[in-house]
Amino acid sequence: MAGLMFTTLLCLSAAAMTTMVRGEDPYFFFTWNVTYGTISPLGVPQQGILINGQFPGPNINSTTNNNLVINVFNNLDEPFLLHWSGIQHRKNSWQDGLLGTNCPIPPGTNFTYHFQVKDQIGSFFYYPSTAMHRAAGGFGGLRVNSRLLIPVPYADPEDDYTVLIGDWYTKSHTTLKQFLDSGRSIARPDGVLINGKTAKGDGTDEPLFTMKPGKTYKYRVCNVGLKTSLNFRFQGHTMKLVEMEGSHTVQNDYKSLDVHVGQCFSVLVTADQEPKDYYMVASTRFIKSALVGKGIVRYTNGKGPASPELPNAPMGWAWSLNQFRTFRWNLTASAARPNPQGSYHYGSINITRTIKLVNSASKVDGKLRYAINGVSHVDPETPLKLAEYFGVTDKVFKYDTISDEGLAEGATTVTVAPNVVNTTFRNFIEIIFENHEKSLQSWHLDGYSFFAVAIEPGRWTPEKRSDYNLLDAVSRHTIQVFPKSWAAILLTFDNAGMWNLRSELAENRYLGQQLYMSVQSPARSLRDEYNIPDNTLLCGLVKDLPLPKPYTI
Repeated sequence: MAGLMFTTLLCLSAAAMTTMVRGEDPYFFFTWNVTYGTISPLGVPQQGILINGQFPGPNINSTTNNNLVINVFNNLDEPFLLHWSGIQHRKNSWQDGLLGTNCPIPPGTNFTYHFQVKDQIGSFFYYPSTAMHRAAGGFGGLRVNSRLLIPVPYADPEDDYTVLIGDWYTKSHTTLKQFLDSGRSIARPDGVLINGKTAKGDGTDEPLFTMKPGKTYKYRVCNVGLKTSLNFRFQGHTMKLVEMEGSHTVQNDYKSLDVHVGQCFSVLVTADQEPKDYYMVASTRFIKSALVGKGIVRYTNGKGPASPELPNAPMGWAWSLNQFRTFRWNLTASAARPNPQGSYHYGSINITRTIKLVNSASKVDGKLRYAINGVSHVDPETPLKLAEYFGVTDKVFKYDTISDEGLAEGATTVTVAPNVVNTTFRNFIEIIFENHEKSLQSWHLDGYSFFAVAIEPGRWTPEKRSDYNLLDAVSRHTIQVFPKSWAAILLTFDNAGMWNLRSELAENRYLGQQLYMSVQSPARSLRDEYNIPDNTLLCGLVKDLPLPKPYTI
């Protein structure tokens, strides 16, 4: 009898182990219908891009390692793509949703994205990457929660809110695109929105969020706008910064935070003030006439309207630079995996390559173009990733049309061409962003997070490395560069694929201020990169070509 019980237990254990080995992380399925619709966020009716009738689009609420399957039906009158900003798509740039990696979804058809939010946590967002569609909507929040078995370095909040802030234009996305195509700038925005609206302040506003007295709430704040840095603040409340673009941070308190285009912060706010309404405020930075967006936050037992006196925004970019210097990685907190964030000692790794990227603005044939190291990127009809995979690179683009050394002093010539940098798989490199312009820049890299080790005024020299933060710089995916300043990031190119590095300023990106990092594994192995998905759309030169031999282990 005892032997039978022991045998039974062994069988049960074996069955349980088999289930664990074969088990997959959970799948979540979404069907999104992308349409035009009339919206009036600033009181002026205009054409917006809606997802399932919503502006902004629906929030995605996921947990580390979840598989997301999103079937997108394009009911617009032009090609469309969605990009998942900050999601790393490990080994899977096929799902990045950019014209350098994907053929756009033709009107009247659908495409299913399938990706895993692998080994990530944090606050992110999605948006349309084609044309100037982002100016019409189509964006929404994407959160990746920590798994229950991995502790978060703060108590569970009473609730978790997504706050999408951004500048807004009353002109249509087609008009803005026509401006850029004709060589004109899109100029200054018309207002600032918080979750697609702005409070009138006349007593008729419904609250965006409610808070119970004494409770603490998490707010995930992302700048989803086109070109303007915003200062975000709560009337009468302080914010405790806890997470930034996928990393837990040292928990400092702030009265306000500068959120540059493409950046996301998570803050904790405690309802510890007199019970009534309060404004959350987002106002433009670094432009002559400030624009202000407001939203009502209401205490559940509130007994009065929000005060019309708004908290003041800071002045100048030196304040913003000093705030950047206070951001620190929380070295003792666990990341998406159960080990401390600070267990990766990036400061002790030898740099194998330094790439200096200098942004510039100039005229080409009388039209405005933006460039990186003298090359203004254009997307070829055949996506770069597909050209590489199908072996027709020589017919589509050339590698390394820019120099690692930046831009020669006084150089004004701009070449309009695909801009692709060939990198070595798993090399640890340094990228320097040097901004010689009078306006602020915001840079984003797909497929990775990087260590933002320095932002300083002036020009970069190798001696500046002595001032790098080589201990606890925040690991993130977007970094600002102030006027006449530079920024330095460090990272390992360990994620095979074709990855976009771009100005987050939509006008600059559209007119060429972007490039692609080609990260190829010489092994052509499934250990390093997934095969092309069966449902991949093919276009350009590869439309009728046979599929190459698939990768194997």
